[in-house]
Amino acid sequence: MTVREIRLFGDPVLKTVSDPIVNFDDKAKSLIQDLIDTTQLPGRAGVAAPQIGVNLRAFSYNVDGVVGYLINPTLIEVSGQKLLVDEGCLSVPGLWHKTPRYEFAKAVGLDLDGNTVEIEGSGLMAQALQHECDHLDGLVYLDRLEDDERREAMKNLRATDWFMK
Repeated sequence: MTVREIRLFGDPVLKTVSDPIVNFDDKAKSLIQDLIDTTQLPGRAGVAAPQIGVNLRAFSYNVDGVVGYLINPTLIEVSGQKLLVDEGCLSVPGLWHKTPRYEFAKAVGLDLDGNTVEIEGSGLMAQALQHECDHLDGLVYLDRLEDDERREAMKNLRATDWFMK
């Protein structure tokens, strides 16, 4: 079991659009296993490859006891109301803010055999799919906040003991 260190806000890899995985080799298998291992720690709903310092399009999730992964995912549907939900991020530890997220999300990607996989859900699964796909596009949840909430978040961020000032 390899639990990888989580990169923190301010690390350039978190603001970089990730490259697709093109070779489904041992290196890809190792990355997916590391993502799954890292996600399975208590309190974690998902981990994207950039969060462990790898600029590739993959993430793992652990929602309601269901653990899995997607390679080269694309959100193909978001629907329902856009709600303000309490959201945090392993790369922004200790901060939770009201983040606009759709009630339902569906993503399509690949498994390690190159087969198409579709994942959908509402509630926490919808939030996780949106959150992790954002990471692969160089976004953190702070980028999604409404203006007043974002100002408060940045103030809170500067007050943390881990943020590089």
